[in-house]
Amino acid sequence: MKNIIYLLFITLFFVSCNPKIKDSETKVKIECTEHSCVGSYSGAEFINNSDVAHQFSNRMSEVVGDKLKQLYETGNYSKVDFSNIIMTTKGMGSGKVVYELTIPFKTVKDKCQAFTSFDHVGGWDHTPALSSRKAQLQSALMKGEQLDISELKQTPEGLQEYWIQWKNKIIQIDCEKMSR
Repeated sequence: MKNIIYLLFITLFFVSCNPKIKDSETKVKIECTEHSCVGSYSGAEFINNSDVAHQFSNRMSEVVGDKLKQLYETGNYSKVDFSNIIMTTKGMGSGKVVYELTIPFKTVKDKCQAFTSFDHVGGWDHTPALSSRKAQLQSALMKGEQLDISELKQTPEGLQEYWIQWKNKIIQIDCEKMSR
């Protein structure tokens, strides 16, 4: 019984002493069409020293990658149009930030010109670890392929991102066979 009371006390202490974001305080919205994915995050910048606002880039990358795969599977071969990516941040330093992101697509003629995987590397007020991310993604590449990496995108408030796309070696296996 003593152990149960102790465990309950520790759990209550941990929960009450750690700030949380309530669902009503955080809003994430992402919508995709054949032409783009547009999304926004509104909420805390950091929780327990974790960069939760920047984690929206992770979620957006996942959704964009899924959309590129879906477009590919329906014969609408596409890739991200890096030059027209729009990133905005408002409220950095205030405790609450609004991060908006538009990732547009370009249609390509051939399925082997398309890209079906998408990721990023970046953060607030520091140089993104691009070399490290490139090394991490090497195992995802088909033989003879390279990562397609955007120029560094920055917001006035200090968000910096490189956006990365490549051919998914499972989805686009035919492209590997064609390049041999």
